[in-house]
Amino acid sequence: MQSLTMNDGHTIPVLGYGVFQMTSAEVAAHLPEAIAAGYRHIDTANAYFNEVAVGRVVASSPVAREDLFITSKLFPQSYPYAQCGKDIDATLERLGTDYVDLLLLHQPYGEYVSAWRAMEEAVEAGKVRSIGLSNFSAAKVHEILDVARIVPAVLQVEAHPYWNQHALKAALADTGIVFEAWYPLGHGDRTLLAEPALTGPAARYGKTAAQVVLRWHLQEGNVTFPKTLNPQHMADNLDIFDFTLTGEEVAAINALPQRPYYQVPDEPPAFVTTVMDYSRQA
Repeated sequence: MQSLTMNDGHTIPVLGYGVFQMTSAEVAAHLPEAIAAGYRHIDTANAYFNEVAVGRVVASSPVAREDLFITSKLFPQSYPYAQCGKDIDATLERLGTDYVDLLLLHQPYGEYVSAWRAMEEAVEAGKVRSIGLSNFSAAKVHEILDVARIVPAVLQVEAHPYWNQHALKAALADTGIVFEAWYPLGHGDRTLLAEPALTGPAARYGKTAAQVVLRWHLQEGNVTFPKTLNPQHMADNLDIFDFTLTGEEVAAINALPQRPYYQVPDEPPAFVTTVMDYSRQA
């Protein structure tokens, strides 16, 4: 597995296994398959309500904890400074670990500036190794940068060939922030996977269009979490390190029309304000 070095000196595997929208039972069934296939980066969140299940799999895994990279995320209910430190401890308890490798602020709403101070303190206490943001615009990232003692290491956003995030990357180019992509395959969009810019290289290299997309992400410098419950697809998604897209092929992919599948609103949508009580995980 290849890794990238973040701006804080820690490394992060370029390909991970995300457990978004997976039940605890699905995590128990499929996360061990992913680890057995070779995945070492696990991406969860408070709001996924499956941290307990992730922790159980990690505890029973033959792979040592120090050889796994675990990411979790805090939702805005945790952001007030007085609450944030408590909820970081609760995250560690649910995961059954002394530290997480990466902790993100999941949504750009509420008291995220005060939360950042608590995140920095968690790094200094050894509870968290790296900290970052998710779904933040450039302007909101700069609000954090204006007060940060520790620069965000990661920004997780929607990214795929139909939404390559080049403008956002340019706006943050001097920060050294690593970009992580959710919806890395365009939310399973068959129109995207049928684009000649993807099917052409797929035919030339004996790969699938999805593998070409993941290879494009790799060459873009993105970390990805292609979601699947299928062990064959898990293996296929890892099989992207034996070919390289040419400059012309990358340019053709970058020339695809741009549109996101989801617009992050300025004000918090209803689901953000209603997510709570993570302790009810089974």
